[in-house]
Amino acid sequence: MFLNMFSKLSMVSDCFTFAYILKLYNMASIQTTSFDTIHEIYQQPEMWRQTYQILLDKEKEISGFMTSYYNEETTIILTGAGTSSFIGNILEFVMPKYGFYSVKSVPTTDITTHPEAIFNKNKKYILVSFARSGNSPESLAAVNIADSICHNNIAHIIITCNENGKLVKEKAEDNRLILILPPETNDKGLAMTSSFSSMLLASMLLFDVKKIVNKKEGIDNLYKKGEYLISTYSDQIKKIAALDFERAVFLGTGELKGIAEECHLKLQELTDGKVVCLFDSFLGLRHGPKAAINEKTLLVYLFSNDDKVFQYERDLVVQTNQQVKPIAQIYVSQKKRSTGNVVFDLEMLPDRMNFTEFDAILYVLIGQLLGFYKSIDLKLDPDNPSASGKIARVVEGVIIY
Repeated sequence: MFLNMFSKLSMVSDCFTFAYILKLYNMASIQTTSFDTIHEIYQQPEMWRQTYQILLDKEKEISGFMTSYYNEETTIILTGAGTSSFIGNILEFVMPKYGFYSVKSVPTTDITTHPEAIFNKNKKYILVSFARSGNSPESLAAVNIADSICHNNIAHIIITCNENGKLVKEKAEDNRLILILPPETNDKGLAMTSSFSSMLLASMLLFDVKKIVNKKEGIDNLYKKGEYLISTYSDQIKKIAALDFERAVFLGTGELKGIAEECHLKLQELTDGKVVCLFDSFLGLRHGPKAAINEKTLLVYLFSNDDKVFQYERDLVVQTNQQVKPIAQIYVSQKKRSTGNVVFDLEMLPDRMNFTEFDAILYVLIGQLLGFYKSIDLKLDPDNPSASGKIARVVEGVIIY
């Protein structure tokens, strides 16, 4: 088992410090031989630096592609399945900051069944496909369907973690920009972890490529914050995961709602559905979903840095605590602000350095670590938590008609 641990360590560069080695030793006492998932969670800060370098090296190619295929009449459609589709849900709130307003997030699962509701053959599109493996049936179908409807009015950006995936091998044409991320991001574990965060970062860099040279400081800060969050809070998250909660609710506003969506899936799939998870915006929770909260519920609040938005979020937290006492609550924010008399079981404040445009990426670490430690607590295998085979690393059983 220990040889297995150190062979994994040798695959990654300076990201893995002595503290990480000690952490893996501590995990050995949990009696698991599953190290792919935790390895892939811990490697993320280093993968972010490598992803930046890949995009930086392709700056001219990216700029040339966007000049050729994008103008103000072009609609950008962000697509993927499952976790990959959540990247688009986040970017819908981010891309206006980069000057892109005609942007839609549409899962490949919707494109496959209802393409006529998405594409107009007389309009121009760039379809951005996110794919860890590049082998999901719907991912391939979405590209083929889009081409069959739009013909010369569509171009493609493929962001993937697998250079050998069908999406890369079968779709290498002139109107394609293909970005292949570090091979380590092609997560071996069932749950997408470093693949998700690295594809999200790649997208944020791609759509602001004109300024990519100036983003190194932000990437360095993201790296430091990621390592700080993991090393500082992992043990505390492990203690929260050991509590007897049966439900979990993740809340976020704007792009953080998309992060909450990913966090809820990580915890639910890594616990094989034994913990039922929900996500919503803070304001949206009042409109029915709040009924799911009881004394066996874990609440995770991903607070906005925007002080005006925070006022709405704070009001919801105060009201919820007046109505029900959840088993535990986690406060996550770049800032420490008052929420009245509400007491949190864990306050996560990765704010030791200046804010960066990439900070939302950090918040996904909470869902990943909660999912891993809860999976262990339930005596599951985090690398393959689905004992029945209901869910798999690459979706099976899909027939394209």
